[in-house]
Amino acid sequence: MTLPSEMNPTNGTILVVDDEPDILIALEDLFENDYRVLTASSPTQALDILRLEPEIAIIISDQRMPEMQGDEFLAKARNVSDAEAILLTGYADLKAVIGAVNKGRIMAYVPKPWDPAALSNMVATAYQRRMLARELDTERALLHGLMESTGDLISFKDLEGRFVRLNAGKAKSLGCRAGDCLGHRERDYIAPERAAMIEEAERRAIQARQPDEVIEERTLPDGKTQWFLINHIPILDEQGSVTNLATIERDITERKLMEMRLRQADKMQALGTLAGGVAHDFNNLLMAVLGSLDLASRRAPDDPRLTRLLQNATYAAERGASLTQRLLSFSRQRDLRLQAVDVNQVITGMSDLLTRTLGGVIRIERHLTEELWAAMVDPDQLELAILNLCINARDAMAENGVLTLSTRKEAVEEGRITDLTSGDYVVISVVDTGSGIPPEVLARVLEPFFTTKEVGKGTGLGLPMVYGLAQQSGGTVTIQSTVGVGTTVELYLSRAVEAQDDRHQEEQSIAHDAPKVRILLVDDDAEVRTVTAAYLSEMGHRVVEAADGSSALDILKADDHLDVLIADFAMPGMTGTDLACKAREVRPDVGILLVTGYADPKRVPDGYLMLHKPFSRADLATKVSEATGQKQR
Repeated sequence: MTLPSEMNPTNGTILVVDDEPDILIALEDLFENDYRVLTASSPTQALDILRLEPEIAIIISDQRMPEMQGDEFLAKARNVSDAEAILLTGYADLKAVIGAVNKGRIMAYVPKPWDPAALSNMVATAYQRRMLARELDTERALLHGLMESTGDLISFKDLEGRFVRLNAGKAKSLGCRAGDCLGHRERDYIAPERAAMIEEAERRAIQARQPDEVIEERTLPDGKTQWFLINHIPILDEQGSVTNLATIERDITERKLMEMRLRQADKMQALGTLAGGVAHDFNNLLMAVLGSLDLASRRAPDDPRLTRLLQNATYAAERGASLTQRLLSFSRQRDLRLQAVDVNQVITGMSDLLTRTLGGVIRIERHLTEELWAAMVDPDQLELAILNLCINARDAMAENGVLTLSTRKEAVEEGRITDLTSGDYVVISVVDTGSGIPPEVLARVLEPFFTTKEVGKGTGLGLPMVYGLAQQSGGTVTIQSTVGVGTTVELYLSRAVEAQDDRHQEEQSIAHDAPKVRILLVDDDAEVRTVTAAYLSEMGHRVVEAADGSSALDILKADDHLDVLIADFAMPGMTGTDLACKAREVRPDVGILLVTGYADPKRVPDGYLMLHKPFSRADLATKVSEATGQKQR
């Protein structure tokens, strides 16, 4: 015999309903030590109590009552309460019991007179059943809330692959409602090849009794790509046997795109290192070629044919210099001259250039926003970037295509555009009516050297250069394209505090009355040294040459009349920076100009003038004047 106290009751609430006061008192005495007992002398009163007391766990009701029968009362009680029900009956009325079971959903019936111990055990069992049902309802509600509130696609299957539970997100991805999917297999809704891949992953998880993780790439109807991280998780019983399989699918498209951007940045950094390694020698070569062509063109006889040949050679060498600049720009290895720029003015000033370059087969439309903010960017590189975007747009269109070049102001919120912080931006938009870019190509257009053009017709550096310029300028590039409709490329540039007048940046002419000075020229490349010395001599300066840093230092110590030191930045043995530091120790008053074919901006020391190869005669003259001014100060 089990006493009520041994059943560990937790002071739940019992409602006793009987029209006989003695029975109410007897049942209250039986349970009051272990439960909170409420009593009602009529079914109507009991229904009112049930409406006010939703936490009643058990109803004990008499069958024969004058107001209504117990089975009828319990059936009505089901509309307002989910309490467990026990029916008391003083005579064997099988019909009433069956009605109470069907309508009132009683768990048991007890004949009068009852056995106190048996009734107590029955009530304790009912209470435990009630508590387990409540816990199950709570767990079910929590599971349902979790499944429906998450953005993940969640499903549960039996070992035959049939759905036993899935959330609305998963059902929507299959094109059905959650209830309609139950009992069906996933292959009933998806392509056979994808179903085979899923079933193989599920078999692996079941056999290993461990989660199986895969990344799946999906192409949407609109051509866009999504990536999902899919976990197949076997559910084990107490013996370690697999009973079901849970699947969680998480959209990781944003993470995947970020990883692709990071890989792109790594590629550009690696290529930047490679570009820096060859840029010095390449620019030395171009310096020698361009300088020699310049000197030859000014000394050659007045022969139109010869002049044209020299101009063609110069143009080809300048294209080589432009290629090097592109390499260093998109790989972030070129020190940009960031300044406040009127973008509308740059575009307007390119009208003739764009007309000549793009030809007459397409129509160019411009929509430039009035009172546009100034952008913080290198004006020369911006012009090159716009030209590249327009050339790409032209190449994507047939005859009679339309290229739309527009500008606008835009305030960007945090997180709306990848790689872009919140703030104000100037946006340059280049829209074409061309063939569009397929998704698989669009994912690679920012990769260095990736091109879909024929061999010899594209370097694959146009868009990467634009992207590199944008990132160095605190902005980014976005590309949207639809096959058969066209492409929109937008260049985001940070807003500058205020515009500045660019007129003082124009190339200065070489003043004939500039002071003539004695210059020590140091460069390990003989051809570059020859061209540079010729330029300086033509300007009227006296030049002393040295092939390395140590011999230059000896000359500095011996010659007290040197005014300016011009040294190559990268030389074997003693670099130009090392030579400049030692020169300052020997001759603190000497003006110093460092010349480089390539230098990582982070490695350039402060306080020294820099001149990048290949340079023009006018560039050299300007820097020599500045270096001479240093000596005078």
